[in-house]
Amino acid sequence: MNLVKSTGTFGFYTIISRLLGYLRDVLIAIFLGASIFADVFFVAFRIPNTFRRLFAEGTFNAAFVPSYSSELLKSKSKSNIFANQIFNLLFLGLLFLVLVAEIFMPAFVSFLAPGFAENSEKINLAINLTRITFPFLMFVSIASFFGAILNSHNKFAAASAAPIILNLVLIGILFFGKYLNDKLIYYLSYGVSIAGLLQLIFLYKFVSRFYLLKFNFKFKINDKVKFFFKKLLPSIFSSGVTQINILIGTIIASFQASAVSYLYYADRIYQINLAIAGIAISVVVLPQLSKHVYLKQRNKILKIQNKALELSMFLSLPATIALLIGSEEIISALFGYGSFNEESVVNSAKALYYFSFGLPAFALIKVFSTFFFANNNTKTPFYISLISVILNIIISLYYFKSIGFIIIPIATSISSWFNSIVLFIFLKKNDLFKFNKSFFISLFKIIFVSIIMGIFFYYLTLVFENQLVYNYTLKSIYLILSVLLSMVLYLLISFFIKAFNYNNLQLKY
Repeated sequence: MNLVKSTGTFGFYTIISRLLGYLRDVLIAIFLGASIFADVFFVAFRIPNTFRRLFAEGTFNAAFVPSYSSELLKSKSKSNIFANQIFNLLFLGLLFLVLVAEIFMPAFVSFLAPGFAENSEKINLAINLTRITFPFLMFVSIASFFGAILNSHNKFAAASAAPIILNLVLIGILFFGKYLNDKLIYYLSYGVSIAGLLQLIFLYKFVSRFYLLKFNFKFKINDKVKFFFKKLLPSIFSSGVTQINILIGTIIASFQASAVSYLYYADRIYQINLAIAGIAISVVVLPQLSKHVYLKQRNKILKIQNKALELSMFLSLPATIALLIGSEEIISALFGYGSFNEESVVNSAKALYYFSFGLPAFALIKVFSTFFFANNNTKTPFYISLISVILNIIISLYYFKSIGFIIIPIATSISSWFNSIVLFIFLKKNDLFKFNKSFFISLFKIIFVSIIMGIFFYYLTLVFENQLVYNYTLKSIYLILSVLLSMVLYLLISFFIKAFNYNNLQLKY
């Protein structure tokens, strides 16, 4: 396995998806801004989309890949039998969940957006839209199952490209936003579920080369299947803790007008970096780590772990510094158009600023959790994540009345750093990870280059100060130019001082 190549493949399609997602959100900002319709749609979209992130971005992999990989090492037929047993149980469970949710949707939405209950029009609209979007959960979960099989065979392109379909469908609908008026949010909601079905069909075309799907509801639940489902719930909670914290933040933010929208737009920015610095790396290294753990090849395990951590820091630290320096300029340049006014820019930028403090921690949680998952240990990260979520809720609720929605990104960052630090402590305690000699040298170089890049990026924001103001039409061009120049400087200095050594990442075993 080549860590850079595999991460690059996964990251490339993920970035394409996130960029299209950005275009989608720009169009939403233009037509809906931070209005009541935006708040309602974002709640209806957030619920199934959170499950998409929980399942598609490594969480399902965490429970499935180690077990499937071990079966695959024995024989293809055994891995196929195991996969079919999981699929049939998963299909029945998801179908039941969707049907129950559709029936009890008023209670479900009231729980997830309690602040909407004060406005009957808002809560009824949210219920109707969530009923339309909720089938997406089933489609994307099954699609993630297919993606996990592909990842186990070190095929990362199709699974990482599948979310592009969702963005293309929604962008296509938004181009007619001018003519759809108030019905736009209904068309967008239908588009979410349709896109989920298309993703499922798209991935099955690729997975059929490795796995033959068979519907068979007369099956026995053996020890291997029990072991998988015993791992699944803890892995969903622990690997998806950042998304769970964001969902909790949405629930609390529903009590403040437009706060759901502010958090959504801020979330969209830092998720672009997290997609590569945490999610892509964790997804890519899990199959290889699982195989080496099964074969008890400790030297190879430690080498992959250190290089995965090094690559994660190489990608997340410069992004953190850039977001801290230019949060307002970034939000303004990317979303400050149409109905998205200056107040919306300022409030979303505040949320992004405080989310940025937690960005390295978000990435570390993904990577550290993967080290546990490769060892079939989902309980430890689960309990740590549970405490982290409780800490997040306590901080958010205690300070929400006094300082408003801004406490949500602050609490999320604090609880995420707590989570990542405790994960590291338990990894060391259980002898599941240790640093090699070169890691700290590389980390020092990465920090040094990131600071240089940050100074240069700050200088560019001063040079282009007049071109980055809210009212300037072409502000996005100057932001992109500043980011590209800073990125080139970062990569050039990194190359010359060997802050990131590509040759060390040719992990071919």
